[in-house]
Amino acid sequence: MTSAMAAETRSIPLAASDLLAEHAAIRDAAAAICARTFRFAMIAGRGSSGHAGAHLRYLVETRLGLAVCEIAPSVFTAYAAPLDMRDALFIAISQSGQSPDMVMAVEAARSAGALTIAIVNDANSPLARAVAHPIPIAAGPEHSVAATKSVTNSLLAGTLLVALAAGDATLLAAATRLPERLAASLDLEWLAFAPTLAEARACFVVGRGYGLGVAREIALKLIEVVQLPALAFSAAEFRHGPQAAAGQNVPLLVLRQQDETAGDLDALSAEFNSRAGKVLVIGGPASGVGSIGDDNAACDTICMLPPAYLAIERMARSIALDPDKPPNLSKVTRTF
Repeated sequence: MTSAMAAETRSIPLAASDLLAEHAAIRDAAAAICARTFRFAMIAGRGSSGHAGAHLRYLVETRLGLAVCEIAPSVFTAYAAPLDMRDALFIAISQSGQSPDMVMAVEAARSAGALTIAIVNDANSPLARAVAHPIPIAAGPEHSVAATKSVTNSLLAGTLLVALAAGDATLLAAATRLPERLAASLDLEWLAFAPTLAEARACFVVGRGYGLGVAREIALKLIEVVQLPALAFSAAEFRHGPQAAAGQNVPLLVLRQQDETAGDLDALSAEFNSRAGKVLVIGGPASGVGSIGDDNAACDTICMLPPAYLAIERMARSIALDPDKPPNLSKVTRTF
């Protein structure tokens, strides 16, 4: 029986094509960015949307040269603290656009003088109406609680936004190749890591740079869909304490893209192999799950998600869990 999670994952290439076919809102938002000078940028998002925000943060910092902070909406909701957001770029990311704390955060940012943009799946949501520039991601309805195509389209929308605002033709061209590469990634067999994870009491997912947000997203899916405790760290942060808990029963899943971070991730993998720890490498010449080849590192990490989603969905069904309905969760989460 096919789950909604599997069906929606397989529709990721089509959803990406739909976004690329009509992204006038992204061009308008990019033009608004180009028309102003900013002191810094702020990104807000929770859960999977927050992981898309982590990917976007690296793009904004490396391509636009703006320092980015990941803002906590509770600063506006729980603490009602006024912030100086003059000449700030404020980007909110939300699949539903329904959460009151996100709406309050962008309203506060807009009234304080920030340029506000929302990457959102529901173009008629409160969040979309609250910002100056809503960016509908065109992912369509999503029925599984575990978000898939809305995540990859949020990542693609952020990539397009930065590529257009930075005038980065190379990144823009790589983004336009994503539907084809996402389709190819669906043929990768990631279940090679299933036996190791089935025996684990927990695991670490490690990435760096453009791979960090994707590492966090895969860790979240392992938690909510397979109910395996999983923690995501950058390779650098992992060495500052978490590595003490890694070992035979707590394996590493290392996400490796071909860029300036590759050497550090290779070194980390080698270290733990030498200690007889269990290391599962995704990407690069040592990848244990095959590869679609390297293109642009910022886009290649997005291509890691479809095969990961399919493998996690199958792992859940193999242990009699419903991948579409994780316990205690709902599709729309409203936080204050």
